[in-house]
Amino acid sequence: MNYQVIVLGGGPAGLSAAIYAARSGYTTVLIEKAFPGGQIANASLVENYPAYPDGVSGMELGQLMHRQAEIQGAETMMAEVMDLVPGEQGAPHVVKTSDGEVHGVAIIIATGSRYRLLDVPGEAELTGKGVSYCATCDGPFYRGKRVAVVGGGDTAITDALELTHFAEQVTVIHRRAELRASAALQQRALSSPRIRFEWNSVVEAVEGEPVLQALRLRNTADGAASVLPVDGVFVAVGSVPSTGFLRNTVPLDDSGCVVTNELMETSIAGVYAAGDVRHNSARQVITAAGDGATAALSARRYISSL
Repeated sequence: MNYQVIVLGGGPAGLSAAIYAARSGYTTVLIEKAFPGGQIANASLVENYPAYPDGVSGMELGQLMHRQAEIQGAETMMAEVMDLVPGEQGAPHVVKTSDGEVHGVAIIIATGSRYRLLDVPGEAELTGKGVSYCATCDGPFYRGKRVAVVGGGDTAITDALELTHFAEQVTVIHRRAELRASAALQQRALSSPRIRFEWNSVVEAVEGEPVLQALRLRNTADGAASVLPVDGVFVAVGSVPSTGFLRNTVPLDDSGCVVTNELMETSIAGVYAAGDVRHNSARQVITAAGDGATAALSARRYISSL
């Protein structure tokens, strides 16, 4: 299959890129292995995206962006990206997927990121049995129960607030003595009667058989060990860029993000990166959408120059 623009990833950056590329009249395909929307689809409410004064669910926002891309003429291919083989001397680039090869003049990498794991004993064994990475997805399973959220950023505190609609008690476990979340989220969480905090604490192990029963904690200030009985734990300690398929094709920074300039250009002509996958991303829906638009406009200039 041959296209002028291939967009890798169906999050806000990829969807925005697909909209702009298709509107430019280019044959465009969006390759996504799961469902359009990316990680934002897991957000119960997005309150900081323009034009939605009352907020919008992440799932709805992703669906609307995908619908807009398809209305503009972009195609969607449900497949996993396995490899990227750059074309030589202006030849088309090749994207190898689980459903075959796709050839494109311009490639926009918008594969986003995946959840960072705690990497502690018991986590892998109890994933799906009390360990979760999506409060919106799994929160309803914990009605009237005790849960914990690990992390102190916007995602963690948003998850904690979401879980108060279901759980009897929510414990936020944070390695520092203060949160990193926005002031608005902090105010809501700190004033919630259902949220308590384990400050200066990290999870050392996840315990239970056959399901999660407790978390083993260590205080980072004095080293004291403790056990927190919980029915569920939601991990929100950041993300890891989904760039494993690149196999040193384009330069990555120390964290694995794609290095670009302000035009979203990589070191390879006709290959761009946008959204959470790129170096120094602000990791916000609106900036990801802006990255995608910028990448598509850069791709248009590149294709026009050939």
